[in-house]
Amino acid sequence: MSGGASPTAPGLLNWILVISLGVIWGTAFMSTSLALDGIGPWWVAAGRLGLAAVILLILGSLMGQGITHVRPARAWVFTGLVGTITLAGPIVLLSWSLTQVPSAFAGVAMGAVPLIVLPLVAIFSPEEGIGPRRIIGVLLGFGGLVLLVGQGALDGGTFWGRLGCIGAAAGYAIGSILTRRAPKVPPVAFATATLVMGSLVLIPVAWILEGPPRIESASAAWALAYAALFPTGLAAILRVRVITTAGSMFMSMTSYMVPVWAVIFGATLMQEDLPSQLYVALLLILAGIGISQSRAIATAIAQQLRPKTKTQ
Repeated sequence: MSGGASPTAPGLLNWILVISLGVIWGTAFMSTSLALDGIGPWWVAAGRLGLAAVILLILGSLMGQGITHVRPARAWVFTGLVGTITLAGPIVLLSWSLTQVPSAFAGVAMGAVPLIVLPLVAIFSPEEGIGPRRIIGVLLGFGGLVLLVGQGALDGGTFWGRLGCIGAAAGYAIGSILTRRAPKVPPVAFATATLVMGSLVLIPVAWILEGPPRIESASAAWALAYAALFPTGLAAILRVRVITTAGSMFMSMTSYMVPVWAVIFGATLMQEDLPSQLYVALLLILAGIGISQSRAIATAIAQQLRPKTKTQ
């Protein structure tokens, strides 16, 4: 399945997938904000996970990667941890925090993911390597994120809302390491199991805190359906595939791309004004990616240019 991909040589497919994830997750803030206009934050989070779990249960069965492929028993421990730490926790924190803080601050917080991943990789996944290039690249990319959203990102909102965004970023970072260390399981089956486990936690809590689900507008319902299908369901499959074949540090590059796409979609679909510093920030972000992944980029290009040999 991996085609020989590794943290040092992720391969063309993983590059395509990680860019696609950046685009898909770039719409998550917009769709979540629209859903919050007519649905409570706990049910937005629970609905995202629950609907995505149902979709993947059906899709996985059709693809021959049903939830029964999650084995041995140790794999269920990891799906439980990932489902709660990587999915349920961050999604509910972001849903609630977006009612308390500007979306720009949430973008900065997601840029903290690679900074949190870096020391975790050094401890729990040292084979991925965190040499000087990656450290410089991560810091440069994060500088681009700060420039992208500007000082206004740190203004307004509540202390607990800000803390919730940082907590969500930490959850995503920890989840990346857990996914990397989990037993090998087909990606659709693993993603489905994590969504199911997260749903089993969130749905009862949402019912207790907000009562039966209430949807006050059709637009909120459609926004929730989109958030469940793409930034949650489809993205969960792609994320597992990238992490298990190319590593947590490679996956963390999406944290540079997501804010850029979030701003682009906000300007085109939500009619927001693009910040004047967008283009300089974009150059810094791309430079950070280029520096941190320079060896992987060179290896990927060399692999594509290498003549293909036929096997007898």
